[in-house]
Amino acid sequence: MLGAFLRCRLPRTRYVWRGRAASGLSSNDSPGQRNKYRDTVLLPHTDFPIRRSPEDTGATELRLQEETNFSQLYNWQKARKTKKEFSLHDGPPYANGDPHVGHALNKILKDITNRFHVMRGYKVSYVPGWDCHGLPIELRALAENGDKSDSLSPMEIRSRARAYAEKAIEKQKSSFIRWGVMADWDSCYYTYDKKYEAKQLDVFFKMHEKGHIYQDYRPVFWSPSTRTALAEAELEYNQQHVSRSIFVKFPLQKPPPKLASAIDGSGTVSALIWTTQPWTIPANQAICYMPDTTYSIAKCGSSGELYILAADCVESTAQSLGTKFEVIQTFKGSDLEGGVCDHPTIPGRTSPLLAANHVTMGKGTGLVHTAPAHGIEDYGVASHHKLPVDCLVDEAGRFTAEAGADLESKVVLEDGNEAVIQMLLGTKNLMKEESFVHSYPYDWRTKKPIIIRASKQWFVNTANVKDKAQEVLKKVKFTPASAASRMTEMLDRRTYWCISRQRSWGVPIPVFYHKETRDSLINRHTVGHIIKLVEQHGSDVWWTHPIEELLPKSVLEQASKGASALDYEPGRDVLDIWFDSGTSWAHVLDDAEQRADVYMEGKDQLGGWFQSSLLTSVASRNKAPYKNVVVHGFTLSEKGEKMSKSLGNVVDPDVIINGGKDKVKDPAYGADVLRWWVAESNVFTEVMIGPTVLTSAREDINKLRNTVRFMLSNLYGFNPETDSIPGPEMYIIDQYMLHLLQDYASKVTEAYKNYEFGKVVRMLEALVTRDLSSFYFSIIKDRLYCEEERDPKRRSCQTALAETLDIVVRSFAPILPHLAEEVFQYLPYRKEGDSVFRSGWFVPNTVWKKPGLVEAVEAACSMRDLFLGAIPGKNSVEYELSIVIEPGLLFELMETLQVEERSCTSQLNELLMASQTSLLTDVPVDLPAGAIVLKGSFLINLEGGDICEEETYKVVIQPSTKERCPRCRKYTAESALTPCPRCLEAMAGRWSQ
Repeated sequence: MLGAFLRCRLPRTRYVWRGRAASGLSSNDSPGQRNKYRDTVLLPHTDFPIRRSPEDTGATELRLQEETNFSQLYNWQKARKTKKEFSLHDGPPYANGDPHVGHALNKILKDITNRFHVMRGYKVSYVPGWDCHGLPIELRALAENGDKSDSLSPMEIRSRARAYAEKAIEKQKSSFIRWGVMADWDSCYYTYDKKYEAKQLDVFFKMHEKGHIYQDYRPVFWSPSTRTALAEAELEYNQQHVSRSIFVKFPLQKPPPKLASAIDGSGTVSALIWTTQPWTIPANQAICYMPDTTYSIAKCGSSGELYILAADCVESTAQSLGTKFEVIQTFKGSDLEGGVCDHPTIPGRTSPLLAANHVTMGKGTGLVHTAPAHGIEDYGVASHHKLPVDCLVDEAGRFTAEAGADLESKVVLEDGNEAVIQMLLGTKNLMKEESFVHSYPYDWRTKKPIIIRASKQWFVNTANVKDKAQEVLKKVKFTPASAASRMTEMLDRRTYWCISRQRSWGVPIPVFYHKETRDSLINRHTVGHIIKLVEQHGSDVWWTHPIEELLPKSVLEQASKGASALDYEPGRDVLDIWFDSGTSWAHVLDDAEQRADVYMEGKDQLGGWFQSSLLTSVASRNKAPYKNVVVHGFTLSEKGEKMSKSLGNVVDPDVIINGGKDKVKDPAYGADVLRWWVAESNVFTEVMIGPTVLTSAREDINKLRNTVRFMLSNLYGFNPETDSIPGPEMYIIDQYMLHLLQDYASKVTEAYKNYEFGKVVRMLEALVTRDLSSFYFSIIKDRLYCEEERDPKRRSCQTALAETLDIVVRSFAPILPHLAEEVFQYLPYRKEGDSVFRSGWFVPNTVWKKPGLVEAVEAACSMRDLFLGAIPGKNSVEYELSIVIEPGLLFELMETLQVEERSCTSQLNELLMASQTSLLTDVPVDLPAGAIVLKGSFLINLEGGDICEEETYKVVIQPSTKERCPRCRKYTAESALTPCPRCLEAMAGRWSQ
């Protein structure tokens, strides 16, 4: 009957074990007694250090990297013959600064993923890359040299920017390698590499040829501080920006036909608007209203003038103006159709009243001042009604001569605002000015406010590819899943993507302009020729080669008959760096049809690299570049603050590893502590780091070292190949440990697959602390130390320990590669050249699953918990137990642990950690007066739930009647001077060898 129980059992909750050492080898015996039998006891032995000092940590990790060939691991695994492949495409960090903890979080997450797949036998493709172009690098390079770009040629700027990027790359690369990141460091990709640039231009032209890229004159985000257009992903928002907001009246020149009779003879009537950008008033071309909203004509209590504004805004506007309004009439917004107002600052110019759906009632008057050159929605209105889109602001954010002598050369966000306000005062059309604090877009690099300004730029028409992009996204798995909807929402809001930049350091947009007509020349012949030149010489050719070489006669004849190269000039815009990095898939992935298995970056890339990669891939080849997207959070200080130099809370990863100048304040933690911090954190939210977090991580690793050291030290003299005990012959408690390992191994593997590295750490800590240190180790010490060296009972224990050590080390190896390799170096049975990463992942063994056995062990442990709870603070070996169970299933289970009625060496006695255990069906009649009788029950669940019954038992506790053995310290000897029978037998076996 029990055989069936041993075959099948549903999982159930285990107890939280409490344990004490069964063997009293650390007792305070006299030196004479202790030394007499010391040589007969098999004490643990290993040279593996229980901990390493801060000074030794870094040196040890560097030595391990050298001795275990960290640098060769990537090429070794790439050379393996296997059909299983895994590609993690590296999002390029920006080459403009020192490595920081954000880099560490990202690179270590990727490395944990890659090392896991390497161990599972996959051929991993991971080519690190760097984003090398763009304004930030250009600015830093010029600032480093004290130069101003105005006095430098494009090639001088490019040369200095490249040198700066190269220096930053080498510093970052050195740190990534020190962190233990496994990669193809000899074949990294750089966006300034000529082959990369050529691939990028190829993608650009494919998108252009399909009609996804076009040139247009329209408003874009513009940075006056850097004189270039920006994409939305290059903006950050200052929540405390202060604008000069104004209420302005536009006198009604021509009443709307439907309101003419009501307004006629009423005196002055004006449309009332509110704006936070006074400088845009000169560019006004219209006033927009919401057709389905109710509007009012309201009379001002202080001036008697009449104003048109939304009915819902009458009260709030009056309050803002410090007056009272009397509503004269209400009407639908559509009744405003056909009305025309005078421009408030420019005599003779009019501003029509136009319907528009972007008008909101949240703030203002419900009528929106419309300047098509300086607003995205405004431009849409102008396109529909064919209004002028005149831009009166230059690249530096100053008014042009066309704005008039009173405004020319004034900075629009500074004295330009003031000048317009004065003009409104002069025309008596300014109702009120006040400061307004609100969220406003800033240039992400210069930290200065931007404007919206119309200019001629190159765009990706995202509307063309948005539907397909959203369709392919449905087949991409996001971790966490919520990131998918966030990215879809961002993509949905993106109507276009401005990809041209007015800078020198970047990949040129391969277009030529006719000097007279300004018509653009771009086709497969001209672009194909430029791609070949770039592939050979790099994108510098755009600035170094004469026009005759950029546009040779043979190419020009195919493109434009009878034209001369001298009639053209190359355009000077470069591609947006998001287009730069967004085409990395074309360079890194092996073939045009491939998709990376995973992209893994911070959450800011949902609107950045994840999106630009998706758009370029869908537009040029109709598919996503990735199968999985893993999104992690940002790093914060321990107080939850954003790290910044001004706050003095920046955590430098290299200082974490190597220590700072003050080793007391900033000790050297080593790379594994940094990696443990990454793995244990909930990386899908914000991740905090600081001294407390790092010290805790170091302590966790030291606890892990202690556990590993215990196993290493008790495997001395054991060789798994010759000394292992077959599974069915092992002690049941050892089989039970392997059963727990089977469950642990399966769950850890799944957690790694799902990028749940924090879950891996929690399961590892639970296994080490609860199942091993507190439970298994405390039970087996007596068997390890006191049995004869080759006794099958001891070898059974060592067999389980060897398997446990192997699984534990492999399970944390992707996270702590240095510690894993160090452990392998101290294996007593290590073979030369053994490496944890070259010997693979563990293969869970279903033979280890012993359901009925689990019931037997867990029932015994419930009895042990009852026993130990009754003797708090006392040594369990001072007692002997009687386990009383009525004949039945529970009794049969206990018989698998103890066949004889009374034993001090049975598996049941080992589990109970007493000196002697009796297995009875009735309570003994001759119990001593001090005996304790406890009652308990255990729920047996077998055969997949078909057998489920709760049985009761009694635990009878009484002081041991034997003497304390001078060798094993258990109360099992007839005399305090003579070892117990078990110890005598073990010593006899040792001495007979």
